[in-house]
Amino acid sequence: MKQQLTRLGLAICTVMCGLSSNVHAASATGSPPLPEFLAAHDAGTAALKVQMVDDDVLATQTGRGVGGMMISGFVLNVLSQWQLPNGVTALAQGTLSAVQNTVGQVVTSVNTLASVTGGTGSSANSGANPNAQTNGGQSISVNGVSQVTQVAGDRNSGSNSALIDFNSNTLNVAGTANAPSASASNSTGSVKAGISFGSNGISVALQTPAGLATQTIAPGNGQIAQLLQIAGNNQQVANALQLHLQTQQMSASMVRQLGVLQALQNRR
Repeated sequence: MKQQLTRLGLAICTVMCGLSSNVHAASATGSPPLPEFLAAHDAGTAALKVQMVDDDVLATQTGRGVGGMMISGFVLNVLSQWQLPNGVTALAQGTLSAVQNTVGQVVTSVNTLASVTGGTGSSANSGANPNAQTNGGQSISVNGVSQVTQVAGDRNSGSNSALIDFNSNTLNVAGTANAPSASASNSTGSVKAGISFGSNGISVALQTPAGLATQTIAPGNGQIAQLLQIAGNNQQVANALQLHLQTQQMSASMVRQLGVLQALQNRR
């Protein structure tokens, strides 16, 4: 199981990229609020520039996996949470880690948690709208990262976020439990939460009377998909995925080698 999880983590590292999207739906008219990274800039300032890169350039790019010269470990966190207006909260989260121990060996572990708490257990005040429909998102297939949000209702808040960061410090993983899956539901079965880590990927799903939230990571197909379908009112939903990569510090000799290499490249 450890070898399967290590291969899974390596594949995720090759697919993962920094990407986020947020959506807010409300009954009030007018323009939706700007994201923070856009609201922080004046409309009159220079527009964000994007440099297009051809496929033949991307095809020559390479990376390092766990145990390589640069990336020595990683921690992957996935979390999905749904808060209904009747006080019920559904949560599914998990952590997959592959870090080096003191003797340089890669140690893999996985922790999962699923819970459904609060509320009365009744779906009467769940905010669901039986006349609203959100469908089609499950059939979308993208090579890479896809984030889909479908909302039919008022005063809802939903967000899909995926990010990657680098840390030269040692990564500490809380807990020692090694549980590849977890599931939970309320007494009536109307709200369910589940998460599963396996050799084929990671699956997270929340099901409520007002819709569903899923996260799917399928490294074999090169897919990371986040989906929100909200058919109701006053719902607060979030999908979050974070990949923390531990990088090794470059030695003085490596810094000198890179300097020589850059000097030679500049002479061309």
